[in-house]
Amino acid sequence: MTGGSSLRRRRAEERSSAAGTESSSPRESAGGMGAGPALAVLLLAGSVLSATLLAPGRRAEADPDEKRNVELKMDQALLLVHNELLGTSLTVYWKSESCYQCTFQPLVNISHGGKPSKPSVAAVSVSTQHGSILQVNYTLEEEAACRLEYKFGEFGNYSLLVQPASSGASEIVCDLVVNENPVDSNLPVIIAFLVGLTLIIVISFLRLLLSLDDVNNWISKTIASRETDRLINSELGSPSRADPLSADCHPETRRTSALPYRLRCVDTFRGLALILMVFVNYGGGKYWYFKHSSWNGLTVADLVFPWFVFIMGSSIFLSMTSILQRGCSKFKLLGKIAWRSFLLICIGIIIVNPNYCLGPLSWDKVRIPGVLQRLGVTYFVVAVLELFFWKPVPDSCTLERSCFSLRDITSSWPQWLVILMLESIWLALTFFLPVPGCPTGYLGPGGIGDLGKYPHCTGGAAGYIDRLLLGDNHLYQHPSSTVLYHTEVAYDPEGVLGTINSIVMAFLGVQAGKILLYYKDQTKAILIRFTAWCCILGLISIALTKMSANEGFIPINKNLWSISYVTMLSCFSFFILLVLFPVVDVKGLWTGTPFFYPGMNSILVYVGHEVFEDYFPFQWKLTDEQSHKEHLIQNIVATALWVLIAYILYKKKVFWKI
Repeated sequence: MTGGSSLRRRRAEERSSAAGTESSSPRESAGGMGAGPALAVLLLAGSVLSATLLAPGRRAEADPDEKRNVELKMDQALLLVHNELLGTSLTVYWKSESCYQCTFQPLVNISHGGKPSKPSVAAVSVSTQHGSILQVNYTLEEEAACRLEYKFGEFGNYSLLVQPASSGASEIVCDLVVNENPVDSNLPVIIAFLVGLTLIIVISFLRLLLSLDDVNNWISKTIASRETDRLINSELGSPSRADPLSADCHPETRRTSALPYRLRCVDTFRGLALILMVFVNYGGGKYWYFKHSSWNGLTVADLVFPWFVFIMGSSIFLSMTSILQRGCSKFKLLGKIAWRSFLLICIGIIIVNPNYCLGPLSWDKVRIPGVLQRLGVTYFVVAVLELFFWKPVPDSCTLERSCFSLRDITSSWPQWLVILMLESIWLALTFFLPVPGCPTGYLGPGGIGDLGKYPHCTGGAAGYIDRLLLGDNHLYQHPSSTVLYHTEVAYDPEGVLGTINSIVMAFLGVQAGKILLYYKDQTKAILIRFTAWCCILGLISIALTKMSANEGFIPINKNLWSISYVTMLSCFSFFILLVLFPVVDVKGLWTGTPFFYPGMNSILVYVGHEVFEDYFPFQWKLTDEQSHKEHLIQNIVATALWVLIAYILYKKKVFWKI
């Protein structure tokens, strides 16, 4: 009897625990709480499925006498240059189509052909990331014989035939022949996308199925049956661990009580930016479009940091309003703002440092700027600005005519004046500060760009200010401009001058937060204002760039954090909120899973993924280091693991806040 009673008590406890953890709403139980680990596990399973579906990467193999010891790496193809000109030596020059106004770089020299039937052959590797421009010159005369443009494929085998034209001996013909077809290097991304899309469709179908009345009633009866069993067992004397206030102990419920207007779309947006940042920082499958642009233009990697800055601005206003409305003094809140900014900067310099895994850092070479350092300074300036000019938000303005005007903007006119002053400083320094050895107002990458006229002028005034204030040794030593433009000077994309525009972007995020709070009972008013901001910022970007990557007044440039970059990414941010707000918070069609969970623990996930980047299971030894497929699978698995970790921490009510 004792054993049976004990067993019955354990079963009762398990049922009570299950009843306590389940949401009172079957829809929330099916779509919100259980979806987090399911999605993370499905992402991992999708990665394994992708691995089984993808064909192994092939490498181009030339004939043994033609290969010339050329070992192809990722994003490279083999080019065999055949010189069929008797007594004439040739030099092949190369440049990328994406390298704006770049000088040609020598690729390979080919000696003159000895016999008509046996031309001279030179083997060389060429880049496949972007289109290539090849120019064949006579070596002695340095005169162009021919020029052609071509987009090589990864691990392909090509021959460039330089031969006399049939019409006359003085004319030259250059033909490109494909010896071996390249591999489709984008196939892993396509399959991973299709697998993810399939998972989304399946999960959406399941959510739709669970929302049907018959299924919903069955779930409700099941939950009610479990609750009945729990009550019966408790009457028999079995101890129950169910807390009548369990709903109040749920972290989401506690947050709602502490913060009157917590929006799930804000945390979802933050988590989306963070997860993309983790994936990009881990390598993004080593694809060029998951890396930062070499100079002007946008890639996927260029989107995530400004999105994070934007949503940080929205959170600043929402959280500050909640704290001040609870009676916290401005002086005490100022101290918290200063302390948090200080911690962000310290974490960025001491913990999240690009050299910490390479051994002890030296004081004379430690990098001072960085992502968290930029966030710390931006957060301090924007938060203090809002704190000094903060006004209570009206409880309701549905009956006031001014709510249909620009209340969210006019109430912030002092802040707008400060922001416009800061932007004027950025424009003045960028276009009028004299930079030794460089043209005033230079926005280029230096190196071989601009026909090689300004090799040491990378970043213009922005680079000059950083080198002047911080020194070359305390800046980022391998900027993205080195890839195409072969720059030789240090340049930091998180430098001093660019911080001004990150403050501007964070303040635009504050504006989004004010729209959400000022018009919290008027969905239509919120969506209209989000649409208006999208259009205004988009038109400003078009005017500044003239719809060109390089020919505009101020090109979109992540390295400079140009104002056109800020307006364009802010336009994207307002558009994302325009989609997320009605879908997540108004209609409840999507809970934000799985991005919501890392969005609730952003600092922990960011610092954790940086510190443990080189540790198993986030990284392991690959069978083929030159395979996009293997790198992509590894990066997807690592990113999915951080989503799973964020979900577990969320369920354990562990949140790292500074």
